[in-house]
Amino acid sequence: MAGECINAMSAELSNLNAPGAAAAGRCAVWLFAYGSLLFKIDFPFIERRAASVLHWQRRFWQGSHDHRGTPEAPGRVVTLVRQPGQRCEGVAYLVEPAVFAHLDHRERNGYSRVAEALHFDDAEAVEGVVYIADERNEAFLGPAPEAEIARHIARCSGPSGPNGDYLLGLAQALRELCAHDAHVFALERLLQQELSNAMAPA
Repeated sequence: MAGECINAMSAELSNLNAPGAAAAGRCAVWLFAYGSLLFKIDFPFIERRAASVLHWQRRFWQGSHDHRGTPEAPGRVVTLVRQPGQRCEGVAYLVEPAVFAHLDHRERNGYSRVAEALHFDDAEAVEGVVYIADERNEAFLGPAPEAEIARHIARCSGPSGPNGDYLLGLAQALRELCAHDAHVFALERLLQQELSNAMAPA
């Protein structure tokens, strides 16, 4: 049933982000989580499974003006960037369509819903929905050296808390999944160095 529902959504990608589009569905949909949805689960779900998407990589290239930063000093959060041959590991949640009203508000700062194939550990694949902030959105910050990104994260904070807590929470969630992400773990090490240096006596 979930496959039939997301197939219908895939056939109407032009309407996927229209107001009320999610609520119009009548069956559960798989949602892929790769960032804060891994560790800040403030929505109901029917089922949770480890999953991955192919030809995408997770990168701290998206600005956060409303959660982990401010309009004057946006933080950095993750989005997915297309990269052939790469695999991004995360979690798939089976959710009712009504959940998207909350998620659309939560992910409003540049993210759009996209249909994508989700791959489970048992080799099963289904179509699902993923929130992606591409380079065309106004909050996109783009690439930078990892040391610079870590310094940026160390100094930012917003209504949802310090930007550093987002990075550390994501790294811990990936470890609990036994998932490796060189970009995230490198930034975690650099952030910890930044925080340690900030606490060192002058």
